[in-house]
Amino acid sequence: MKIAMFSTKSYDKTTFERANRAHGHEITYLEPRLLPATAPLAAGHDAVCAFVNDDLSAAVLRSLKEHGVELLALRSAGFNHLDVEAADELGLTVARVPAYSPHAVAEHAVALILGLNRKVFRAYNRVRDGNFSLEGLLGFDLHGRTVGVVGTGRIGQIFAGIMRGFGCEVLGYDPYPDPDAERVLSYVSLDELFARSHVISLHCPLTPETHDLIDAEAVGRMRDGVMLINTSRGRLVDTTAVIDGLKSGRIGHLGLDVYEEEEALFFQDLSGQVIQDDVFSRLLTFPNVLVTGHQGFFTQEAVTNIAETTLANVTAFASGEGELHRVTAAKGG
Repeated sequence: MKIAMFSTKSYDKTTFERANRAHGHEITYLEPRLLPATAPLAAGHDAVCAFVNDDLSAAVLRSLKEHGVELLALRSAGFNHLDVEAADELGLTVARVPAYSPHAVAEHAVALILGLNRKVFRAYNRVRDGNFSLEGLLGFDLHGRTVGVVGTGRIGQIFAGIMRGFGCEVLGYDPYPDPDAERVLSYVSLDELFARSHVISLHCPLTPETHDLIDAEAVGRMRDGVMLINTSRGRLVDTTAVIDGLKSGRIGHLGLDVYEEEEALFFQDLSGQVIQDDVFSRLLTFPNVLVTGHQGFFTQEAVTNIAETTLANVTAFASGEGELHRVTAAKGG
């Protein structure tokens, strides 16, 4: 099949070229994001390969359909950026990568915790300047602390297991508890998790129910000085409420790999420009905030699995054989 890949980076081309040796598809690598203005670039292609920050609204999907696209192959697990109902109505087949490396994201959450707690980024900059003072670098032992995990799917369970290895008590909340998760955590109510946890890590999908899960009311139910980590979806967190929590001291540390308005920022080099997002810029003024640019998934194993599964989806669609990881309005995936 002829595939138009949007939001292409150098590592995408490298991994997809390698994976495509087993499939033989014709891939056009496009650097621009998929937007209403760039959708016509898909003309003449059978499939479009899109990433998490591409625009998959109804208007864009209609344009893709009009230009002959039959398959939308997401190179991501999440699909909250997709108008699923519109895709169904247009007869567009959508496929995703249901899992690529849950260890990658779980381990990155732990990296944020350690970086914040032991002030690694501040210490690194000091030492490079010849400053070996320990003032302001005091951390705490993770051993014996209570860690709350919101969302106990594969990533949440792997994260919980790692924190158990540090000697932490691990609490979990999920509207759909998994009995297997009780190997590594104890289920409690969300209120109890907020009240007891020294560290709270979010590992849940973005749904209407979880949108702004961490709002002003939720922050108010947390213990003073809590560390909040989000490696899932930006819109789980009301950033303004979290900034207020940082200013009051209720939130003692904040680690983010995602941001609610990240589409205009992440996956591009803006180092020579003025950041126009005032809320994001305010976040960066806090010494106890660590932000990374949606890199939690970014390991060799994960990007390889993404390429292989995405192209396997395309092959399954074209041949009618093999597993196709479909996303539909009826099933949600």
